[in-house]
Amino acid sequence: MLQNIVKKVDAEGKAAEDLFDKFMCECRQKTTGLEKSIEAAQTKGADVSSGLAAGEGQLKQLQADIVQAKKDRAAAKEAIAAATGIREKELAAFKDSSGVSSANIQAMSSAIQAIQAGGSSFVQTDAVKQIRDIVQMGNMEAQDREEVMAFLQNGESEEGTGEVVGMLKTLQEDMSKDLADATAVEADAVATYEQLVRAKNKEFETLQAAIEEKMARLGDLSVSNAESANDGGDTADALAEDKKVLADTKASCDTRQKEWDAEKKKRGEELLALADTIKMLNSDEALELFKKAIPSASSFLQVAETSEAVRARALDVLHAAKKNKKMLKVDFIALALHGQRKGFGAVVAMIDKFIAALNADQKEDDDKVVYCNKEFDKSDDEKKALERKVGDAQTAIDDAKESVATLIDEIKNLKASIVMLDGEVAIATMQRQKENAEFKDVKAQNGAAVELITMAKTRLNKFYKAAFVQMDDDQVREEEQTKTGNVISMMDTIVRDLEQETAVAATEETNAQADYEQAMADSKEKRTVDAKTLEDKSSAKADADAAVQTNVDAKTAAGKELQGVKDFIMMLHADCDWIIKYYDTRKQARGDELDALSKAKDVLNGADYSFLQLSARSHLRGIHRA
Repeated sequence: MLQNIVKKVDAEGKAAEDLFDKFMCECRQKTTGLEKSIEAAQTKGADVSSGLAAGEGQLKQLQADIVQAKKDRAAAKEAIAAATGIREKELAAFKDSSGVSSANIQAMSSAIQAIQAGGSSFVQTDAVKQIRDIVQMGNMEAQDREEVMAFLQNGESEEGTGEVVGMLKTLQEDMSKDLADATAVEADAVATYEQLVRAKNKEFETLQAAIEEKMARLGDLSVSNAESANDGGDTADALAEDKKVLADTKASCDTRQKEWDAEKKKRGEELLALADTIKMLNSDEALELFKKAIPSASSFLQVAETSEAVRARALDVLHAAKKNKKMLKVDFIALALHGQRKGFGAVVAMIDKFIAALNADQKEDDDKVVYCNKEFDKSDDEKKALERKVGDAQTAIDDAKESVATLIDEIKNLKASIVMLDGEVAIATMQRQKENAEFKDVKAQNGAAVELITMAKTRLNKFYKAAFVQMDDDQVREEEQTKTGNVISMMDTIVRDLEQETAVAATEETNAQADYEQAMADSKEKRTVDAKTLEDKSSAKADADAAVQTNVDAKTAAGKELQGVKDFIMMLHADCDWIIKYYDTRKQARGDELDALSKAKDVLNGADYSFLQLSARSHLRGIHRA
């Protein structure tokens, strides 16, 4: 029996050693994994810090570039506005001077024709005052000016008219040349202005595109830096947590190693004690002592034989229950029965104690299995919930990032639309100003032409009316009147055409101005709507950026909780796997052992009763013989 106990203790030691080896293997795996994770986190932390520093530098440079580009863009716009203002003033001055020059040239041409046609009688007309003013301001020699002024003041003979006409033609040619030069200068100024505007508009567009591109990069870089900062913080937190878990794991593993060393030492001492006991019981001195200790009285022998039979039956019950099974407590009872000679009360008490201990052990196993299964179910539910939470957070991060990217594109398109609209408004305004100036030119020129033709018509009527009165030949008078009427009719037709042209131009100007004002109102409304939409989308982008950050934090927190649950599940496996695996086997073995002990107890309880009966009969027989 002691040898069986030795085998059982040795087997339990091997099973415990297997569990210890498994635990230590998990310790080594966990320690190695944590050390690798710590090393990776330290490397990643350095990389993140370096990348974040570089990102911050890029962010500052982008911000400075955007500020400078905005300044350059504003300068280009101001240059266009300043050039436009100067051009408008130059154009107005040119129109005024060219209008005056054209009118003067036209008046001079009409005066020359009138002088050539009517001689000195021209000085009697109202138009002579305009010619005198032109001559007074014209570029002429002083003597020539005095002669012309004298002619215009008093008139001269027909012989002096040709000389005056020649001077006036020279003056007219000079005026025409000055007007042509001024027109050429104006054309050059217009070309220079248009070239400047094109260059500045191109510069403006280039700067606007650069600003939008840099703003987009700025947004992306800001998000990237924020993620890097969060990643750095998460990495630092994970590093600290891994270091703490590593320290706890090493402490737990060291503690288990010490416990195992103590357990192994104790088991070795137990095996040594059993070996010494077996050696002691197998010695010749022990066998001789057992022989001497056997009683020799016949009555006692009868009782002893009966007790031996009971002991044998009890041992049979115990041995039958054991067969090839290991039952340590049954072994102890069998060992006790072998040493018990007088009554079995102590053995029965030992059986009761063992039965109570087995029931307590079974309850402990039951409670342990219930606890393990409950904690496994609870931890598995928590793990699944946290995994879903991490997945949901990642999905939310992806959705928010997609929203940020979409909003960046929409904001870029809106800004480009606003810039394009502003450009179209500027172009339309310039076009409207140009059309209005052209209308004013046509109106002024047509007005001047009508006025001049009217003056010429009046002059002709006045001259020919007087001439017709002086004519003696009626036929000649009639022919001249017809000829003059045709000329005047032609002048009337020209006046009507000019007036009609002016009226048409006025109608077109009115319609064009109305269309321009409507276009400006529509553009203003659209720009207001686009600006409000841009503001809303910028706010939405800020919200989306915040959502990215919030979900990144949520994912990090859930990830930490998930890792904690996984660590707890690993500890549960180390603590519960063995008991769950062998629960049914242990329960069956414990039940068999309880059944064997109960049957042995029943046998022994019956043996005590038989022993009392036998003792009483022996006593009566002794009295009878006496």
